[in-house]
Amino acid sequence: MRGRDFIDVADLEPGDLRRLLDLAREIKAGGWKERPLQGKHMAMLFQRPSHRTRVSFEVGIARLGGTTTTLTSQDVQIGFRESVADAARVLDRYVDGVIARLRSHADLLQLARSSEKPVINALTDHSHPCQVLGDLMTLEELHGDVARERVVYIGDGNNIANSLIEASTLAGFALTVITPPGYDPDAAVVDRARNINSGRHHVTLTSQVDVHGATAIYTDVWASMGQEDERAARQKVFSPYQVNQRLMDSAPEAVFMHCLPAHRGEEVTDEVIDGPRSVVFQQAENRLYAQMALMAGLFGE
Repeated sequence: MRGRDFIDVADLEPGDLRRLLDLAREIKAGGWKERPLQGKHMAMLFQRPSHRTRVSFEVGIARLGGTTTTLTSQDVQIGFRESVADAARVLDRYVDGVIARLRSHADLLQLARSSEKPVINALTDHSHPCQVLGDLMTLEELHGDVARERVVYIGDGNNIANSLIEASTLAGFALTVITPPGYDPDAAVVDRARNINSGRHHVTLTSQVDVHGATAIYTDVWASMGQEDERAARQKVFSPYQVNQRLMDSAPEAVFMHCLPAHRGEEVTDEVIDGPRSVVFQQAENRLYAQMALMAGLFGE
């Protein structure tokens, strides 16, 4: 993986994913102390506000021996004050890699094409692959082999849904994506994921709410950043898709997952997110270790 970009989960080979998850577990257990970012400087390019992503990357880079410069939309106005390509070429001359949390996936792709240094997708409107690496680590901590999981994602067919679809086919676990009609995940993502391993189709798309047999129930906000003006309309459409205790009772073996931040009382009730089967903070913690493993793979010797 050394020197590569990490744009989507589907960029990985199954062996890459396995090594990342094994290393992440070793780092968390305290058995791995290498510093592959020693002497390296990373740019954090954030157009969107961030809590977990910014802190987990900054801490992870420091623990791996590196240093960071964090740039917000006030610092680098790509697409406005300067082009994405120009920004990439400038950063290439200063830093060893770029971690980018951008509004537009097209801008991220342009950034990666224009940069000679590795670019890591820390979130776009299309995908959130680092989150899903942490999610897979969490599922393995809870249940062992992730290929035995039956994950049900319920809500908007957004960036989390897209990355889960790619992870499902790559890691071999069963995934059901339940969305209201018209809010399906990206069809191109579904096609690409199924082509990763055409002999094993693990992804089911439906609008019917049924979580029986699930080992994990996953949801996300109904209106993501940039969709605030749609929030009232989306609440009406998505209200039958709320994860509440009644729904959780239909899958008594399932844990509850959410990438955070949550809009409590909308996509999930307090009773569920604060309940004994909620693993949302374990997911948040594991972002740190999964991202450290990823950076070790991209920047290690």
